[in-house]
Amino acid sequence: MIASTCRAFFTRIDRLPRLLSVSYVPSYAVRTFQGTIIQANLRSLTTMNVGKGGSHQTAQKKKQRAFNQVWKPISTEAATSEEKLEVDGSVSLQPSRAYMSKEELVSESSVTDEKCSITMQVDTPLLRFVKGEGGSVQKQIEEELKVRIIFPSSKEENSLVIEGNKVENMTKASERIKQVLEEAVNSRMLDYSHFISLPLALHPDLLKKLIKFQSTILGEIAVDDSGGTDHSGDELESQGVSQMEVVEEKDQVRVKIAERGAASGSKSRILSDLGIDKSIFIKPKTFHLTVLMLKLWNKDRVATASDVLQRISSKVMDTLENRPISIHLKGLTCMKGSPAKARVVYAPVYEVGEEGRLVRACEVIRDAFVESGLVVGKDAQQSLKLHATLMNVRHRKNKKKRWNDSFDARQIFDEYGSEEWGEYPIQEIHLSQRFKFDESGYYHCCSSIALPDPTLTI
Repeated sequence: MIASTCRAFFTRIDRLPRLLSVSYVPSYAVRTFQGTIIQANLRSLTTMNVGKGGSHQTAQKKKQRAFNQVWKPISTEAATSEEKLEVDGSVSLQPSRAYMSKEELVSESSVTDEKCSITMQVDTPLLRFVKGEGGSVQKQIEEELKVRIIFPSSKEENSLVIEGNKVENMTKASERIKQVLEEAVNSRMLDYSHFISLPLALHPDLLKKLIKFQSTILGEIAVDDSGGTDHSGDELESQGVSQMEVVEEKDQVRVKIAERGAASGSKSRILSDLGIDKSIFIKPKTFHLTVLMLKLWNKDRVATASDVLQRISSKVMDTLENRPISIHLKGLTCMKGSPAKARVVYAPVYEVGEEGRLVRACEVIRDAFVESGLVVGKDAQQSLKLHATLMNVRHRKNKKKRWNDSFDARQIFDEYGSEEWGEYPIQEIHLSQRFKFDESGYYHCCSSIALPDPTLTI
């Protein structure tokens, strides 16, 4: 009886399918570091073969590790208490998700000797900092952590891949890269790409004075649209400045140069000794007031900056009391340093009426951009200083000069230290892009706000 029952039982087992597959997919994990998101899809598939008579074999586990990081600079934007999540002592601004601890992630992922990879999304303008000069940064990270860093094959891609055998080392490599990027963004290594400007090149009378200022100092007849020299004199005639005026002033400069440097050579040699050449002068058609400098290295940041400027337009108008605003430019001042060792020479800005409306409006702009997270590093703590730059050594074409490049502006201050540049209305606020120019010759405008028109009766 017992024997027949056992035979019936094994007969039922024998009728089971020959192959039974069991799949297991662990939960989706998101690991957040400060300013960094790591997405980990951990999958394991176990297959069990059930044979005749109940015998079975277990296949080897196959595990695939894939991680994705999106690098973001540490934001200056304030977050609500609900949005802040503390992970391993750091604060994340990411929404609430399921978290796997760093130890769990490493433990779960280091059970295999197979190669793993982490993909980091790094914007193209920042990739050069990961590579370093001559590949020095990349080489150091690879050798110390036994990983391989693979850069995108084209400028259109921004996926940086870290390969290795240990997730712990790859995680350390990604943290090192994040640190390199933070340092680069917050330092002079990454130059400013955009700025908030108040255009002054809209006023023809001011352009005439700037052209006259430059040509007098350089002893040239005129300065063309690009800041170069136009020896034909047509530019000055078109701007309403007589060549006779320039020649007379030029003669005065020649006399002074001759008196100062009769024994040292030609006029050009003396200008060179003073550290003065035409490349350090601001191009007249780009003349402006600077409110805030920005580092916008991708399209998303530019779009966000444009949105911020438009969003605060009504608040700016309210701060200006919906009335026109004008400024008065007078004299010269150095940005740090002294006239003997000048780096930046600018015309001080005074608000006509001295009501403080312009400064308050500019503070509204600055505060909005800081709160948006678009102002990085120490720039967020910079105090507002409106200035109209006339000369700047950073524009010098001869890059052989040292980082502490300067020029002797004492004679310029003797001549123009009390110069009356005039009064001019501020008509627009621009998000301007450096190194790119519109048809007018002014910096390319990414976004703008029109201010109250002084010609209209209120």
